[in-house]
Parts: sequence; C-alpha cells; structure tokens
Amino acid sequence: MRRFLASSIGVTCAAVLSVPLALSASPASAAPGDLPSDESLPGSTQSIPLAPLGGDRATASATSATSAISAAPAAPAVPDQGVTRRGVRTFSLVGVVWDDPETELRGRVQVRARATGTAHWSGWQDIETHNQEHAADPDTAERVSGRVRGSTAPLWVGSSDGVELRVRAEIEHRTGVPGDQTLPSGMRLELVDPGVGNEPPPGGSPVDASGLGPLTAGAAAASAVNADLAPLGAFEIPASTRDVEEEGAPRPSIVTRRGWGADEQLREREFLYTKRVDAAFVHHTASGNNYTCAQAPSLIRGIYRYHVVSSGWRDIGYNFLIDKCGTVYEGRAGGVAKPVMGAHTLGFNSNTMGVAVLGSFGTVKPPAAAITGIAKLSAWKLGLYGADANGKTYLTSGGGNLYPKGKKVRLNTISGHRDGFATECPGRSLYSMLGTVRSQAARYQGK
Repeated sequence: MRRFLASSIGVTCAAVLSVPLALSASPASAAPGDLPSDESLPGSTQSIPLAPLGGDRATASATSATSAISAAPAAPAVPDQGVTRRGVRTFSLVGVVWDDPETELRGRVQVRARATGTAHWSGWQDIETHNQEHAADPDTAERVSGRVRGSTAPLWVGSSDGVELRVRAEIEHRTGVPGDQTLPSGMRLELVDPGVGNEPPPGGSPVDASGLGPLTAGAAAASAVNADLAPLGAFEIPASTRDVEEEGAPRPSIVTRRGWGADEQLREREFLYTKRVDAAFVHHTASGNNYTCAQAPSLIRGIYRYHVVSSGWRDIGYNFLIDKCGTVYEGRAGGVAKPVMGAHTLGFNSNTMGVAVLGSFGTVKPPAAAITGIAKLSAWKLGLYGADANGKTYLTSGGGNLYPKGKKVRLNTISGHRDGFATECPGRSLYSMLGTVRSQAARYQGK
C-alpha cells in the first residue's frame, strides 16, 4: 500500500478547541446554519480566557517616549497577553483568530506545546501573524459573507495536550511617542485536532476504494467532479500516461480529498468556479517543518478545519497542496481539472490556481521532491488551458496592497505569492527556486 494510505486517512472525532483571549469583545458571529455549530462538529470546543502577563512593559515604554519628547503624553502600552493550560484535549495544530478580517495583528505570537502523555514541552515557536493575504478577493461573496475572521497562519505542533501562548503588541512610534499599541478584538487561540483516519479494506486499491461502503452525499459530490479521472470514491487519481506531444504534459498522481480525509460536512455545499487557469501562484503554508510525510494528510485536515471552522472560509483556501516528499493533494473541492476558485492570493484568485507546499521556507531550502511536484502539477494543469509554464500572462487585480483593483498586471505564469501581494510568502528560499520550477515545468510540457 502506498505511503499516504499508511497514514491517517479519513476523519473521525476531529475537534477544534477554541480559546478566547481575555482582551476580546464578543467574537464575530455567523448566522444560524451558515457554518456547522460546535455541537454538530465531530469534536468539542473548550474556551479558556487569556490573562495579562506579568512585567511593567507599559512603564518602560512611557519612560522611553518621554525622554524623546517630554511634553507629549505617552500612550499606555497594551499588556502582553498569555495563557497556560496543562490539561486540554489532544490537538496538533494551533492558530489565533479574531473578529475583523481587515484588522492586522501587529505584534509577535509565540506558542509552546506539551507532547501528549509526557512531561516534555517544546521550545517557544513563532506563529506567522501576516496571513491576511491568503484570502478570498475583496467584495466577493466569500469575503463579505460575515463569517470570515482575521487569522494567523496555522502552526503544526504534533499531538499535544498542554499549551502556553503569549502575544505581544508591536510598539509603533509616531513623533517619538508609542501609540496605536493595539491587539485585534475578539482574539481566540484555536487548538485543532485533525482527527484520525481509516484505510481501504485489506487488499484494496487507492484508486478503487469501493470496498469501504457508501459515500456521504458531500463525499460523493466531491468525488463525482473527478469521475472522468478516477472511479467514484477513489483515494487517488492515478498519473496519466498521455503522449506529451499530442495532449500536453502528463498528469501527476493526486491524492483526493477522500484520500486525505476531508470532512465534507464542513465546507459549503456548492462549488465555486472561475473561467480558466492562466497562472499558478506558489505558496508555503508557514505551518512549520516538523511533520513527517506520513503525517501530511493529518496536517492538511488540520489546515482545512482551521480555514473553514476557525477562519470562516467556504473551504480550504488552496487548490492543491504538496508535501516535502512531493506528493500532490487535491485542495479546494470542485474537480482537479476544473478552474476552481480558491482563496489563496488576495486580489488574484480569478483565473489562477494556488499551490501550497506544506512547511515554512523562509530560510529552509525546500526539498527537491517538492520542487518537482510543483513543476509536474503546474505543467499539467496550466497545459489544460493552453498556458506556457515558462511564459507570462496578464491578470486583472481584484484589489490588494501591490496593485489597485482593475489594474492589468503582467506576471509569470508560475509566480510566487509575493508577486501579487506584498508578503514574505512563499518564503525567500522557495521563491528563489521558482526559476527551476518554470524550467522543469516547461520540459514536462515538451518545450
């Protein structure tokens, strides 16, 4: 049986533990029926208020400011916030969300976790706070649904049952006075349990998984849109053996949503499409590199649940995900060969696809297998729409911090997230490899 089938596949008893921060007002609410309620989710929610941490940071800030401009009153510093819980339900992924998706968390968020059933605590790890650019386009139905929340990137910590979090507001100096030292309202720490999985019956095939029994309506719908590529309920879409010169680049094998264990009850029922796929935006999930390839399905389930349940999105944001071993996974539902509208590059989700490599690649070099995975996937999917993987295309901005709404922008057909939005994503190391990705993809297209 292939490696990914030996890992956790499917979902049972997945949970999100929601931990409200004490500085918050009431969290953003969703209309009844818009999202599954906590009671209807296969898991539970635990709320733990965050308390101010010790230390006289405010006094130190005020002293520094008044020494610069003695006549100006110093604004009080926001106290650091934190929480320690040594007995929570098991979780594997963490993140912080807040009420207003337009509000940026200006500060530093750090977490450490205790491995399940042990006394061992990890070191402090930073959570990437700049996650607003991974989102649906402005003024789209998904963005203005009233359910979307601000959020950090999710961080994979592995199976844990204890947590400590600390949040420190960034001190902004204007005319020498610390001001605007704010943290978003309605902040909550999200502790996500991605659940455990199941496997095809003994001797079963990842392509023909009919022996597992009937599919739920949501799983059947998500699988049916790939029916021309694999049987209904397949855990994997097999690689194609197309002749490159006749029909474009061959398709890589793709683990389906059923293969990585998507709970189809979480997402919105209807699929959302754009017109075509003219470009691919490459991302990293910024979720850390402390996962094994066998854990990749669990990590994806955690990101999916964090995007939908915690952040209020209609589905996972990326169209595809790739692990460090180069395995390609189906992301947002709607069909791997179809132009599914994602929520990955704010302002450029129309006529594009988002490909995210699981991990953080600011300083860490991405594995060669992941680079090859991006190239194979991009060559195939872009080729379906006649796009040259090593070429350029024009895209129209939906609005962002680099290009105003309506501006036509000439970009590489395979671009990094930072080419469409001012962000560190996909990390300096991964971004530096995109030239290699384009060259490889062009060869797969026979160019």
